[in-house]
Amino acid sequence: MIEEIHLRDLGVITDARLPLEPGFSVLTGETGAGKTMVVTALGLLLGARSDASSVRQGAPKALAEAVLKLPEGHPALALAEEAGASSEDLGEGTRELLLARTVSASGRSRAHLGGISAPIGTLAKVGQQLVAVHGQSDQLRLKDPAEQRQALDAYAGEALAELLASYQANYQRYRQLGTQLRDMRENSRARALEAQTLAGALKEIDSVAPQDGEEENLRAESQKLTNLEALRQATALASAALSGSDYQEGEESNVLALLDAARAALAAQAEADQDLKDLADRLAEALIQVTDIAADISSYASGLDFEGPQRLAEVEARRAQLKNLTRKYGADIAEVLAWAQESRQRLESLVDDPDRQEQLEAELVALRQTLTKQAQDLTALRQQAADRLAAAVSQELTALAMPNASLVVEVTESEKFSIKGKDTVSFLLASHQEAQPRPLGKGASGGELSRVMLALEVVLSEVDPVPTFIFDEVDSGVGGKAAIEIGRRLAMLAKNVQVLVVTHLPQVAAFADQHILVRKNEDGSLSRVQVLTTEERVVELARMLSGHDQSAAAQEHARELLADAGQL
Repeated sequence: MIEEIHLRDLGVITDARLPLEPGFSVLTGETGAGKTMVVTALGLLLGARSDASSVRQGAPKALAEAVLKLPEGHPALALAEEAGASSEDLGEGTRELLLARTVSASGRSRAHLGGISAPIGTLAKVGQQLVAVHGQSDQLRLKDPAEQRQALDAYAGEALAELLASYQANYQRYRQLGTQLRDMRENSRARALEAQTLAGALKEIDSVAPQDGEEENLRAESQKLTNLEALRQATALASAALSGSDYQEGEESNVLALLDAARAALAAQAEADQDLKDLADRLAEALIQVTDIAADISSYASGLDFEGPQRLAEVEARRAQLKNLTRKYGADIAEVLAWAQESRQRLESLVDDPDRQEQLEAELVALRQTLTKQAQDLTALRQQAADRLAAAVSQELTALAMPNASLVVEVTESEKFSIKGKDTVSFLLASHQEAQPRPLGKGASGGELSRVMLALEVVLSEVDPVPTFIFDEVDSGVGGKAAIEIGRRLAMLAKNVQVLVVTHLPQVAAFADQHILVRKNEDGSLSRVQVLTTEERVVELARMLSGHDQSAAAQEHARELLADAGQL
């Protein structure tokens, strides 16, 4: 639901905040006070085209903001998160989301979603999940055929939802198998050529039999073999320094001999002092470690004697084979192996297999029979729901001063399957018993169309609700008892969703849970917004009834309206 709407420099409104409550809120005021600016602001927040003329004269830009409170998991929150926007956690499974739109005096517009800049189209997608606007010339939520089918399916209930889910799974499988069979039949020559190419490439890869990580191991071994002589010299020098050389003459010193001499010198006097004994022990440990290092160097040097130019040639030849593969099939051996695995799977699907083709054909025949039966069942369920929906909406229209009008919900079966079945759903309006039903939006006045949409929303609100509904002068052209029924229906709708209505009729305004007045300054220059108390509502309703807000008779009538509506 919308918690607050903030307007600044929009039309005749300089700065106004509209705190909105759950349920039914009504917006009233004299003609030209700026009531329509609220609807204009919401239109901007829903992605409507901006207009520089909506910016207050002399202001650099206009601002429209809405603060919304939504339950966790709401589709609008998911769309906002996909766009990178954030929402505030309010606890108890609810979150707060901010929508904003600015329009400059030059006509340029910017949108913000959850504190970040966002494309207008993204704002529109989010807004469609949040608010439905119905007015004399506004977009209509249920005017689109796809929306009409979705609304009818929601009204049909769980039985249709389960059947549709099963149908859609079969339909996706049917399309997948159909593509495979068509590919198998129509592209046999191209498939054979591709299979031959893949088979040759896989044969080349298999002949080399590359191993993951082999490139790095061979590179390291090549580097070692290339520097073999230097390695031998280094190990010989190190070995001689540590333990002496077989070719040295005399008593040349080495590390082991020096360590042993130092250890012996300290050990001879170790009994005289514990600290000296500890040092002698440490030298003994060092002697053991250096002896082990010397042995390891000797072993490493012995291994170098078995490696030479022949092994280097083998390594380079192997590296050349691997390089040839990576040049053709991937940046490294890991990619080559991945490509080979994918190509084997692709090769299996390319090989013409008569048994596989027969299997596909048989499965497609069975799936088509299943889809045909499921589509027929979907049509039957939709037609039943269409009759119930048309009757319920037509009954509402009678109460809304359209006693001779009726809604017709047509379910037409087409020849081709689609993801939603084989049905086309159309909502039509017959203005009187002898009239030819026409699509919504054609052949009805703006006020009549608004009432039709109200009737639809009242009936659908329990199964397919949008969090907030905005009705702009839905009561145009009616009065008396019909106006009271419109107010009553709006109050019924507000039991399930948030409703904001712009109206001139006191009979409608009396049913509201919250009354918001848009009032001009005394000089008529600017407008301000205020939420009315009960007594202030009486005065405003009196003005709407008679044009004289201080009339005692009008105020008494206003109290009667509020009492009859359950607001006193």
